[in-house]
Amino acid sequence: MTTDIHNSWRQELQTEFNKPYFISLIEFVKTEYNNTQCFPPEDLIFNAFEKCHFNDLKVVIIGQDPYHNFNQANGLCFSVNDGVKHPPSLINIFKEIETDLGIAYPESGNLERWAEQGVFLLNATLTVRAHEAGSHQKQGWETFTDAVIKTISDKKENVVFLLWGGFAKKKAKLIDKKKHHILESGHPSPLSANRGYWFGNKHFSKTNVLLEKLDLVKVEW
Repeated sequence: MTTDIHNSWRQELQTEFNKPYFISLIEFVKTEYNNTQCFPPEDLIFNAFEKCHFNDLKVVIIGQDPYHNFNQANGLCFSVNDGVKHPPSLINIFKEIETDLGIAYPESGNLERWAEQGVFLLNATLTVRAHEAGSHQKQGWETFTDAVIKTISDKKENVVFLLWGGFAKKKAKLIDKKKHHILESGHPSPLSANRGYWFGNKHFSKTNVLLEKLDLVKVEW
């Protein structure tokens, strides 16, 4: 399965692939996919790495788990396939973009268009069993994705990290704040957003202001 990771990432993460935890993780995932219905489709497990290459990365968004219903998860956090009904968190993300940037609410919830502009959409856990949220947590994915975040922090400079909600904020300890930019807010889920912890964070315009100051191309959200 590691062969699915783009070369730009493979050379940065090669040492992780040889570690015992990762070998055990891949065996676990293979068994799960052989015996039960899991998401995303096997060829999209590392889609975030495929759609946003290491050298192009300029923004990181961290999610927790893939969506666990049919035809939703496509390997990018918060993203769903074209034609799929937008989940509540994604609706609130698009609503914030609408008010922040004056952009019309999009028809498609597929965030590949962000990934192709250098937005790395990383879930902490890359797989899940159908209809069982969190079912692949604590099997090694978090160790791997923490190593990914630390690699980005160590090897790159001036990356904008968007940390939404308590889970993502805990990842701040992996990021060198002297080299990178961290924007934090509540999670876009209705529970958090309706309490006033999400709307008005202006993370999308703030990200673009930071990118402009760095002479980088703004993201077309």
